[in-house]
Amino acid sequence: MTTVTRFAPSPTGRLHVGNVRTALHNWLLARKAGGKFLLRIDDTDAERSREEYVEAIREDLAWLGLTPDGEERQSERLPLYDEAFEKLRGEGRVYPAYETQQELELKRKIQLGRGLPPIYDRAALKLTDAERAAKEVGGIAPHWRFKLDHDEAITWDDGVRGLQKFDPAQLSDPVIRRADGSWLYMLPSAVDDIAMGVTDVLRGEDHVSNTATQIQMFTALHAAPPRFAHEALLVGSEGKLSKRLGSLGCDTFRERGIEPEALVALLARLGTSQPVEPIAARETLVNTFDLSTFGRAPARFDDAELDRINAAIVHQLDFADVADRLPEGMDAAAWHAIRPNLETVAGASDWWQVVTGPVAPPAFDDETRAYLAAAADALAWSDTPWADLTASLKASTGRKGKALFLPLRQALTGRDHGPDMAELLPLIGEDEARRRLRTAGTA
Repeated sequence: MTTVTRFAPSPTGRLHVGNVRTALHNWLLARKAGGKFLLRIDDTDAERSREEYVEAIREDLAWLGLTPDGEERQSERLPLYDEAFEKLRGEGRVYPAYETQQELELKRKIQLGRGLPPIYDRAALKLTDAERAAKEVGGIAPHWRFKLDHDEAITWDDGVRGLQKFDPAQLSDPVIRRADGSWLYMLPSAVDDIAMGVTDVLRGEDHVSNTATQIQMFTALHAAPPRFAHEALLVGSEGKLSKRLGSLGCDTFRERGIEPEALVALLARLGTSQPVEPIAARETLVNTFDLSTFGRAPARFDDAELDRINAAIVHQLDFADVADRLPEGMDAAAWHAIRPNLETVAGASDWWQVVTGPVAPPAFDDETRAYLAAAADALAWSDTPWADLTASLKASTGRKGKALFLPLRQALTGRDHGPDMAELLPLIGEDEARRRLRTAGTA
């Protein structure tokens, strides 16, 4: 059987880092098995769904390189849900309920006050036909619940959490359809998973109880449930669930200069026993993806770790990968020289400014100015101008180490540190280099 996974975001906002991790892991799971990764836009909430967010989801997945093998939209599949609903209704697996939100909340408070779990009491099942008719005549439209089968435990072998077992009597019959006829998440999702041939559902551990109820929905629809796996949720670096993670989206990462390869490398292994490394090769991440390495502890997302991975990824990028993002005139030699000092590709502009000038060296004392003036006279151009210059100055002045190299770097770049001067000096060029040395020596 071909492995089929899916990513099913609701287009009610931008993707955040938790969504991205879920999408990535489903993509990796499918790619490792040689299967299919599908995108399903869960846009049944017409009031909150926005087309701009649909486009943003597609753009973010494209930026990350997570190309889906197919796309579906729930808003175009409503007849399927109606058909499944009527089938379940005819078999007595869905029923109307008439409580208001306030009445349900009061019931929950009473149950909690008595030390009982806040489970729906199935009061709607006790209504007579006459009582239901009276409510509807009175203008109370029902919402609809799926009736759980209490006869046997719900079990499945979770791909991350192992054997899971739920007593259905300890779960509320889930609301699947609102009074206005609109759908909640669980039934349409199950219907789509069946129709789309989804074999594996990998999602956050906050869906574990949903899975228990959905397994019964699959059974009621006479379909085998997919394999389920629930991974630990992301937490912030402070060790607590962070609302901030919900605001960290691909747009934010792009503005920070984060490479998609860096975000993918981090999220691919975050929460697993495998080391997080700056792996740019997708094939490596695919081949090493393994649900058995996922832990139960919360997965900690750390901005500093992402920045570290990003810098390491940038240091691996070839000139062809970044040429369209570099300053005008910056060639492959310049990229090779500057790349080891970058944290983001955008930082290349600062170092290219050092090459093209002007630069502002620090104020030097008289002895150092004399040394730099001598350096301007000693500069002779060759294939190795930096090595030749420093060797000549070492011999003529007796300087070595920091005293030899630092004043030259400061005069030529205006910086105390930076790229290898052996690569940088040829980029500056003979005339400009001599001019900078002479200026620093006479200032």
